[in-house]
Amino acid sequence: MKIIVDVMGGDNAPDETVKGVCQAAQEFNNASYILVGDRVEIERVAAENQLDIRRFDIVHTEEVITMEDDPLCVVRGKTDSSMTTGLRLLADGAGDAFVSTGNTGALFTGATLIVRKIKGVLRAGIGSVLPLGNPTLLLDTGANVTCTEENLEQFAEMGSAYMRKMYQIEKPRVGLLNNGAESCKGTDLQKAVYARLEANPDIFFVGNVEGNAAPFGACDVLVADGFTGNIFLKTVEGISRALLGKIKGVFYSSTATKIAALTMKKQLTEMKKELDPKEHGGAPILGISKPVIKAHGSSDALAFKNAIRQAISYADSDVIYDLAACATRSAELRRAEQERKKIAENGRE
Repeated sequence: MKIIVDVMGGDNAPDETVKGVCQAAQEFNNASYILVGDRVEIERVAAENQLDIRRFDIVHTEEVITMEDDPLCVVRGKTDSSMTTGLRLLADGAGDAFVSTGNTGALFTGATLIVRKIKGVLRAGIGSVLPLGNPTLLLDTGANVTCTEENLEQFAEMGSAYMRKMYQIEKPRVGLLNNGAESCKGTDLQKAVYARLEANPDIFFVGNVEGNAAPFGACDVLVADGFTGNIFLKTVEGISRALLGKIKGVFYSSTATKIAALTMKKQLTEMKKELDPKEHGGAPILGISKPVIKAHGSSDALAFKNAIRQAISYADSDVIYDLAACATRSAELRRAEQERKKIAENGRE
């Protein structure tokens, strides 16, 4: 398996991204890597940190897409950037998955226009596993600020397929993120989506899920538009970091608490892995025809290493075939719905 890595995107690139790739190469020996970025900068990081990068292929680029750039610059203006080059390599079959910490809008646009969506997918979406202990996939978390009811219904279908394959959950429970548990709550969009999800035979819909219920395993797939989902994700991640910081402060406050921490080292390590967003790595853009992983823009080496782990697992699972089958089924249902509407309209005439 070959992973294509954009080492120039994000707030801490290329230092943390190059270190993250080296950590991944040591830990995951079932993959090889193509580093896309400025060769001089990559070699500088390697020299300063005594890293062996001889095992990697390096594709040299000088342009970088910044967080302030317009998303369309990935295909207009900065077409020789590390992100665009990496996406082209993936589309051309040079690797099996692509990972970037760069501009979310540009990555989503590039993945859609260069790598292309799975046939039948209306819109791809970013699926993030919430750092809550119980694996809960939140979809979408930033790719689509505005969505239609059909988009959200398909997110529920794709999220279910993903959790079945990646987490071996036979019947994933789907919840709709809303401001109340009752079916009458929310905007017109949420009410319309509720009705569609309730009638969909291909998902196990458990109703509306409020923000305070999500941390307690209310569902396995949590559906939201990208604006709401992104705010909820960042709130959860912020609270997780704050909680871990508070717990660390308590255990380091005195000699007695430090001794107590030593006796609970295993349990504390396990809790950190469950709650620390860095441990969850990146988020797949579901609906794209090949694996594209969005890592946090502020990723350090650990977070980037785990984003690469996510890319390897995603590519190795062949879940994209399940997503394609899901999209085909979704398209069939949409066509049937359109036919029923035509028949009803003709009947009224």
